[in-house]
Amino acid sequence: MEDPMPRAAALAVISAYYDAFNRGDTSAMEALLTEDFEHHVNEGDIRRGIEKFRDFNAHMTRCYREKLTDIVVMANDAGSRAAAEFTVHGSYIATDDGLPEARGQSYILPAGTFFTLRGNRIQRVTTYYNLADWIRQVR
Repeated sequence: MEDPMPRAAALAVISAYYDAFNRGDTSAMEALLTEDFEHHVNEGDIRRGIEKFRDFNAHMTRCYREKLTDIVVMANDAGSRAAAEFTVHGSYIATDDGLPEARGQSYILPAGTFFTLRGNRIQRVTTYYNLADWIRQVR
């Protein structure tokens, strides 16, 4: 007696999130979030709330152009937790505070994200990548 819907629903939500990311549709990404959303940024503070996520996306859009490939999404049976592994293909287009000067450098970086889901929405996003590797590529 197997009920695949919770896992399937989680996989669909995370796939929609990454489809929106690759289209540059941050409004569609935000529509998938809970009101008490938390964004755990690699090497950064926790941003709480959709408005802070919106600000983060505006900053990222100003400084970077990225596309994700080789996306693999996994979810637990309950559909409450998920993870994704992917490759980031990017261009560094505007200098980000505290980082090397942007000159349109390209980079390719493996990354992963962990998710908490509730009610077919994303409550938490935690992303990890190797910042030192990224800095080596853009120097």
